[in-house]
Amino acid sequence: MKIFQPCYDLAIRWSRHKHASRYLGGLSFAESMFFPIPPDVMLAPMSLSQPSRAWYFAMLTTLASVLGGIAGYLLGYFAFEAWIEPLIVSAGYGDKMAQATGWFKEYGIWVVFLAGFSPIPYKVFTISAGVMQMAIIPFIIASAIGRGARFFLVAALMKWGGAAMEEKLRQYIEILGWIAVGLVIAAYFILKG
Repeated sequence: MKIFQPCYDLAIRWSRHKHASRYLGGLSFAESMFFPIPPDVMLAPMSLSQPSRAWYFAMLTTLASVLGGIAGYLLGYFAFEAWIEPLIVSAGYGDKMAQATGWFKEYGIWVVFLAGFSPIPYKVFTISAGVMQMAIIPFIIASAIGRGARFFLVAALMKWGGAAMEEKLRQYIEILGWIAVGLVIAAYFILKG
């Protein structure tokens, strides 16, 4: 039974939709504040299916993510105790929030830069930066560099692979999908224990 190949084919079809760029921008913005799905899930297939536009997609993702990060910062700055903290705790991100806040105290602005590659969701860092009342200009610069490095790397890998990579991924997507599921389950039990 093939599960991942139809999903992969659907993602490639959606990545060619005439409004895909708008959806990518919206997802990138929302993910920086509250949405649980990272923009890479759209950026990668869009860059893979349209390699000539990969840099555009990476730039769009970066800009929308930074703007969403600023909105997340403002949420943390103005509404943390009243609205955001109860939501973070109920979503199961309380420990991650405490860890991110600790990193801010220890490493300062470097945490925002590294957040682009961290397994902790970026939204935790944007809200934490607001809670900690970090200076906004360094926050924006570090966000742009960190998020941009990640998204341009994803776009570059997909652009480099192009049509040949798309076909190879399609060929091995079932195996890769089950490996990813196994890794997620293993990571869950390792982190939970």
